[in-house]
Amino acid sequence: MAEAQPQGTGHTDAGRTGPQGTGKAAGGRSAQLAHTGLRHGWTTGACATAASTAAYTALLSGEFPDPVTITLPKGQTPSFALAVEELTVAGAAPGRTAAMAGVVKDAGDDPDVTHGALVRATVRALPPGSGVVFKAGPGVGTVTRPGLPLDVGEPAVNPVPRQMMREHLAEVAARYGGPGAAADVEVEISVDHGEEIARSTWNPRLGILGGLSILGTTGIVVPYSCSAWIDSIRRGVDVARAAGRRHVAGCTGSTSEKVAVALHHLPEDALLDMGDFAGAVLKYIRRHPVERLTICGGFAKLSKLAAGHLDLHSARSQVDKGFLAELARRGGADEALAQAVAEANTGLAALQLCAAAGVPLGDLVAATARDESLAVLRGAPVAVDVICIDRAGMVVGRAEPRGPGDVRQ
Repeated sequence: MAEAQPQGTGHTDAGRTGPQGTGKAAGGRSAQLAHTGLRHGWTTGACATAASTAAYTALLSGEFPDPVTITLPKGQTPSFALAVEELTVAGAAPGRTAAMAGVVKDAGDDPDVTHGALVRATVRALPPGSGVVFKAGPGVGTVTRPGLPLDVGEPAVNPVPRQMMREHLAEVAARYGGPGAAADVEVEISVDHGEEIARSTWNPRLGILGGLSILGTTGIVVPYSCSAWIDSIRRGVDVARAAGRRHVAGCTGSTSEKVAVALHHLPEDALLDMGDFAGAVLKYIRRHPVERLTICGGFAKLSKLAAGHLDLHSARSQVDKGFLAELARRGGADEALAQAVAEANTGLAALQLCAAAGVPLGDLVAATARDESLAVLRGAPVAVDVICIDRAGMVVGRAEPRGPGDVRQ
């Protein structure tokens, strides 16, 4: 079976300890990932980017690059073997009208329902000035409800994969058309058996109908084995304490990590890749304290922590819109707004409703998550602050540091 092979600075280096894969003991996210011993994979967004890059190259040149190399947001350059390719030629004087390329998703050691799925991209030329237009092909969903980072009616290709594809297609256009050449194309993304696979995901409940979403913010799938990841969190705390760090940050992913670093200027070995395991961070720091813990993550995930859940994975805890409605009431929402929050499609939709009405739901979630964290710490000498972000990395809620001796307001 054709699969992605890491090359250059791809995920092989991302799984080693120390800078540049030297094996030197280090802390922070890179060392934590390496400590799990699990193999990384590629997101559907990375696969779609590779497939669309190969297809557009063939549309302009007549030849498919195989393997095709792409650059991920953090600079890794993996190469992907093509599983399928097809060039459509029409007219008496042969002209290329469309090109299709497909990549098989390798999710590594992550228990991902999309592992082994064939992600295809079909690229067709559009009139000058059209730009890049995305289309949902078979097996890719369409957004039908508000509250997601895409407008209703849009194909479920998330913002970062769209940006990755635009950038790579622009590079291909410049390579074959010269400086100033633009990529004016329709990009149709499809996933074989995607509609069937999507029934095992949250897409139908979120109003994403017809198939899967094309996802990913880094291009890399980080594998989460509960025992291995919790052990890596503990090691991360140990390394931070040994380095004399008095302030650490538990982050749910790479976007929240960037926000924590930007706001607090923390070194790499003070960063804990918490993922969904908030409880593991809090319980270990309870026994091995640091002076300050920042928890940074997506609004929806941290609303689960605020509601008392210590495992934030979507399979084991859900966003409780009724709980968010009660918080909104505490923040001054009238009953009509509270009811709208309770009936919102997603946590993001609830947040947007409150923001429009001037109700600080993000701050309320952050403060409640902080107080829940302090309860788990059981009086350990640790001050906790919480930062909630949206999918774009914008801060939508904050709670200032509070320690065990501070009186709740």
